[in-house]
This record gives sequence, C-alpha cells and structure tokens, in this order.
Amino acid sequence: MAPALSTISNSNTWGFINFVVNEGHRVKGLADMGIQTLPKQYIQPPEERITSSGVVAEEQSIPVIDLSNWNDPKVGKMICNAADKWGFFQIVNHVIPMEVFKNVKDATHRFFGLPAEEKREYSKKYSCTNNVHFGTSFSPQAEKDLEWKDYLNLFYVSDEEATAFWPLACRSVLIFKLDELCDYLI
Repeated sequence: MAPALSTISNSNTWGFINFVVNEGHRVKGLADMGIQTLPKQYIQPPEERITSSGVVAEEQSIPVIDLSNWNDPKVGKMICNAADKWGFFQIVNHVIPMEVFKNVKDATHRFFGLPAEEKREYSKKYSCTNNVHFGTSFSPQAEKDLEWKDYLNLFYVSDEEATAFWPLACRSVLIFKLDELCDYLI
C-alpha cells in the first residue's frame, strides 16, 4: 500500500528516498499517487534549466540517417558523427516492422505496470545479472537535483541469459522479436 502523500512530502527527505529508492516505487510510483506538485528534489535550479537560448536553431536539425544501404561505410561514419555531435539521431529505411516497436512498447508498459516489489528485483542492488538494470535517474546520496524518469535497460547477450534473467513481462516478446529482427538485418 502506498504511503500518504505527507510521508514523502518535501520536508521529509528520508520518506521520499525510502519510497522512491528503497521501496522501489521510483518516479512512476510518485506519478501513480496523483501528486499535484513535483517534490522539491525534481525542481532544477534556474541555471540548469533549458532556455530558449539553448534550443537548436531551425536551420540545424537532428541528423536523419538512411539505412537503406546500411553496409555502406558512409552510414557508419554518419552514425559516429551524429552520436559524437548530437548524442542521438533518427534512422529511416531500417526495415524493422512497426509491429516490433509496438511489441517492445507493450512489454515496457507491462514491466512498468508491475508492483514496485517485483520491479525492485531488477534494480542494480538486487539484479542477478549486470545485463538488466532498472532504476530511476538518480542516486539520492550523491545528487542534489533529480530528473523525472525511470529506466529499464535490457542487454541482450544470448537467448539463454535473456530467458534466465530478463523480467517475465518482457522476456517472451523480446526474445522472439530479437530473432526476427536479426532476420531482417541480415
């Protein structure tokens, strides 16, 4: 049962850390409580907020990389340049069916819909493998200002590892789709 909002109020840092980190509710747990204002830990100081001066000019755009000829050495260079300059990019003509993306999205929703105690088993502290990481965007012991996000990283090493260690909510869809995805890329 979720604690009362007052238990994780802005004045109760321990209650906040306990709820978000130790009990494993993360940001989704805060959002599910129906809070009306962000806890103070998530409010970025003015000097760290994005301003209009930090927004990319219209004439610049996020790199779009066409994978229709994916084994062309220019494609690899474009990816490296985009990752280096921007940190991300958009790919087009990748031949991955939209169904694959839908299945990944559905598996993600299933995972984040699990009770906190089940998700907590996949946190860095409790996970049986380094290839599954569930967490929130911060270490409350080390960071003052936090980001409003949770994450789940599933690293694919082998079918055996994924079957053994990935969350059940994700496992069946992703294992099947990874094999299918490899067929498209080969």
